[in-house]
Amino acid sequence: MKKLAAALVVVLGIVVVVGFVFRDDLTFADNSSSPSTARDPGPRPGAAAAGEPLAGLTAGELALFDAGKKEFEEEENVADGLGPTMNLGSCAGCHAQPAVGGTSPAQNVQVAFATEEGATNKVPPFITPTGPVREVRFVRTPDGTQDGGVHDLFTITGRADAPGCKLAQPDFATELARSNVIFRIPTPVFGLGLVEEIPDSAILANRASDASRKAEMRIGGRPNIVLAGHAISGQANKNGNDGTIARFGWKAQNKSLLLFSGEAYNVEMGITNELFQTERDETPTCQFATLPNDVTKTDAAGLDVLGAIEKFAAFSRFLAPPRPSPDTPGGAASISRGRQVFAETGCALCHTPTLTTGNAAVAALREQPVNLYSDLLVHDMGPGLGDGISQGQAGPREFRTAPLWGLGQRLFLLHDGRTTDLKEAIRAHRSGHLFKASEANRVVRNYNALPDDAQQDLLNFLRSL
Repeated sequence: MKKLAAALVVVLGIVVVVGFVFRDDLTFADNSSSPSTARDPGPRPGAAAAGEPLAGLTAGELALFDAGKKEFEEEENVADGLGPTMNLGSCAGCHAQPAVGGTSPAQNVQVAFATEEGATNKVPPFITPTGPVREVRFVRTPDGTQDGGVHDLFTITGRADAPGCKLAQPDFATELARSNVIFRIPTPVFGLGLVEEIPDSAILANRASDASRKAEMRIGGRPNIVLAGHAISGQANKNGNDGTIARFGWKAQNKSLLLFSGEAYNVEMGITNELFQTERDETPTCQFATLPNDVTKTDAAGLDVLGAIEKFAAFSRFLAPPRPSPDTPGGAASISRGRQVFAETGCALCHTPTLTTGNAAVAALREQPVNLYSDLLVHDMGPGLGDGISQGQAGPREFRTAPLWGLGQRLFLLHDGRTTDLKEAIRAHRSGHLFKASEANRVVRNYNALPDDAQQDLLNFLRSL
């Protein structure tokens, strides 16, 4: 009986501790006694702060940038290899806001694309004229096993340049009813050449910095990992192919801009290429490509020896990062105060303001500051943002810290574009409790505790980026 009583005391003690932690990390709890008057200033107008090439490029590099931009903007057709399934017919259609290379525009071009050239596609209910541009993934297969792959919205069925092809669109209605559909919106490609050149050692050193404060805030984070067969469990999380850290995509699933480009070309437009040689749908009556890999095309720069994905990668590599505004919105003083609040609340523990490139082969990329506001690690974001999808070692609730540069001109926020309101996006970072808590819970709690004017300064700072 004494042993049983002691056990009950321990259990009750755990219950008390658990109850305390639950209150500490309560989903979307607000510490303030009244609603904040702070408001998202909204996107800054104009495209002047984005879309230009990096400073310091050579004449040859500029020519390659121009050739890549032309390819990036080109509308593909079936003869080029478009389809048989796809989400859109050009890169620039998805990456358009606030300039070519950005993210989803205000007007969703997927709506008109659905019936181009006589295609018989029906526009799914989650694709609307006012955006955002979206891709769809299914969490589970019909038998309940993990899916996670992209299920393209449209097919080439009915198009004048695809006679005889008959393919059905995915049954989105059924999958929506099963709560099996998640969305992703395009990530901007501004400044990605700089991100590509950040040494692994810099990412790992930044991960180890401010260790005591990160522990206090319950912030972890790790690089995405696909362990090779010889790897030792528990070692630094690295890409499984060459032992280096991956960093591109919502879950940091891709290592290089070339891989990022090749995958997008194949998945988003259905076009085979140097990296992805087989069709995603191999129905024999739906194969029409006459320009394999796009290598037979030429351009004004004479770069006919390069494939499309190499040009895409070069465009992204040489695309300058967005320029922040020194005084809009709210004025320079408010932005300066907001930058300080950003650090004090703990936002900067994940959204690292600056990393630095290494000894890159391209002089314009060599030993340059990268003001991306990301640690390039994946973090557990709790059940509120978790999407049930695993990519590499990034689990169902893990996402790469989204770079914030350019945030001031983005329309749609978070990985699925669920909101246009920056305050709502911040609140969405907080969910779950105990071992299911988002790593951002305490940071959001700190934000909620700020006086209204400090919250406004922070929002102004974020929209100045």
